[in-house]
Amino acid sequence: MKLSRPARKGSLVVHVVASAGWLGLTFGLLALGITAATTGDPVIVESSVRAMKLFADWLLLPLALLTFLSGLLLSLGTPWGLARHKWVYTKFWLSLATLAATAFVLRPAVNGAVAAVAAGHPLPDTGDVLFGPIVSSSAYVFMTVISVLKPWGPTRRGRTHRAAATPGARGGIDVPAGAASR
Repeated sequence: MKLSRPARKGSLVVHVVASAGWLGLTFGLLALGITAATTGDPVIVESSVRAMKLFADWLLLPLALLTFLSGLLLSLGTPWGLARHKWVYTKFWLSLATLAATAFVLRPAVNGAVAAVAAGHPLPDTGDVLFGPIVSSSAYVFMTVISVLKPWGPTRRGRTHRAAATPGARGGIDVPAGAASR
């Protein structure tokens, strides 16, 4: 499958906006988690974890899914490919892992914190509101860096694909369109 130029550019815009939103939302969750974990005021703790729940329930999963799916579309519909370059392959697996962690670890932890605090108990474990956003923010910053730097070269599949490509206008090197200007 090859995306047309307008479809590729549109998908890239969606992917960048969704990725930036996912990263920004995670930083916001981290700020709320730090606030909940470090304040002694029960009202602020409850407000912070309730805000985390609101963001996690309504924004986090849709942005995570949109980021993952738009990235998958771009990898399958452009010469970069899903398994031709190590940085793309790394982003795919990290995105899948953080998406799963968001759904199955972060959201339940935040929901548990909200339930405890709403019942009048103190925050049960600061790790519930800090660990997920710390790990996610670190992963997203790392993925952003490798998206810009494109390190590590091709995978074995990428090298095989490149070797099988017929020599063209670029001296026999299969370089994705637009990559030469990066």
